[in-house]
Amino acid sequence: MFDTIIKGGTLMTPWGRVEADLAIKDGEIADLGRLDAGQAAAVIDATGLHVLPGVIDTQVHFREPGLEHKEDLESGSRGAVKGGVTSVFEMPNTSPPTITTEALAYKVSRGRNRMFCDFAFFAGAAEENIDTLPVLERQEGVCGVKLFMGSSTGSLLVADDPTIERVLASGRRRVAIHAEDEFRLEERQDLSHQGGVHSHPVWRDEECARLATERVIRAARKVGRKIHVLHVTTRFEPPMLAAAKDIATMEVTPQHLTLAAPECYDRLGSFAQMNPPIRGEEHRAALWEAVRLGIVDVIGSDHAPHTREEKAREYPASPSGMPGVQTLLPLMLNHVAEGRLSLERLVDLTAHGPQRIYQIAQKGRIAVGFDADLTLVDLDATRTITDEWMETRSGWTPFAGMQVKGWPVATLVRGRTVMQEDEILAPAIGQPVRFLDTHPGL
Repeated sequence: MFDTIIKGGTLMTPWGRVEADLAIKDGEIADLGRLDAGQAAAVIDATGLHVLPGVIDTQVHFREPGLEHKEDLESGSRGAVKGGVTSVFEMPNTSPPTITTEALAYKVSRGRNRMFCDFAFFAGAAEENIDTLPVLERQEGVCGVKLFMGSSTGSLLVADDPTIERVLASGRRRVAIHAEDEFRLEERQDLSHQGGVHSHPVWRDEECARLATERVIRAARKVGRKIHVLHVTTRFEPPMLAAAKDIATMEVTPQHLTLAAPECYDRLGSFAQMNPPIRGEEHRAALWEAVRLGIVDVIGSDHAPHTREEKAREYPASPSGMPGVQTLLPLMLNHVAEGRLSLERLVDLTAHGPQRIYQIAQKGRIAVGFDADLTLVDLDATRTITDEWMETRSGWTPFAGMQVKGWPVATLVRGRTVMQEDEILAPAIGQPVRFLDTHPGL
């Protein structure tokens, strides 16, 4: 009757923790309850484990095309499923940038049955493609539009208010925002001291982030467009975004919840460098308060790998970004173990929230009729994160040597086990994520 039954686990459903079995048929969740193992061709014993809706990481940079020496769609997705992630949304700042119908279709063709998780891609907003954004955002495998207000290059950088408003007025799906004020960055460039990575959050200060977030909220209200502000880092932004919940949502990263300046720069140097920067403890504490208050909608990894050689360059020649897709869930499970948030809140931030914001079809919930994207975790397992465990081509993590409690032990994508006990299982079966607001009939 069923292809697989997962028996004996604790299911993290939208209505709470449920001690029940879960049946899978044709890649979808087919039943929940006390089920007879004889009704399925295969049985997975989940005794002592919690079964989460598959983690959806809505911000990764897998570097393909053009920068495959750092990462590619295949290697990045291997890290995703090893870390319990079943779907990823990938960013457009590749080489060439993903700003045309052809570039988006190419990425989808490269990901299909080559990536180990399911996937979608952002269309990058650029001055030359503003008129075509309504077409781009409706292509197969496209999750929305990405707008860089700062920290990008070439035409992907959209810095001034009139052009930002033109982007927001073109189309209707939610626009993801990198909110740093480019004009302030240019004015403060001389504050980034040669060899002094501690100056990174001084140059890219909290006012740079606050000002950009204020500007983009104002623009979104003016044109009536939903926005999603990525990797929020300051204590000033959550209150602003809480007051704009009718039109804006927000993301934080595990890095900004786990690391703090100046300690991270003392210990890791430029390997702690990312945009927006890791800031001081007062900002980290404010982000946790925003998690507690329900202001934060999503946890995204901002996985942005570079090689060791690139990161070891003397600042500011060192590039910003660090690997994160594989460590997202272990880090956040450790925060659960240490009492900073509940497992229910973590599920909301990594599954229910992404589904709600991006209107993902049939993913993000443990419920009959949804894809059997599932992450099985052992909340009592204690592991040490190591560079050797990492699948990223860059081969390193800023969290190497960190002991965590809570670990993903199996990852299922549409009912197929793609990772079990840290072993990635072939073949790759990745397919484009589908969305409710781009259904062919709409």
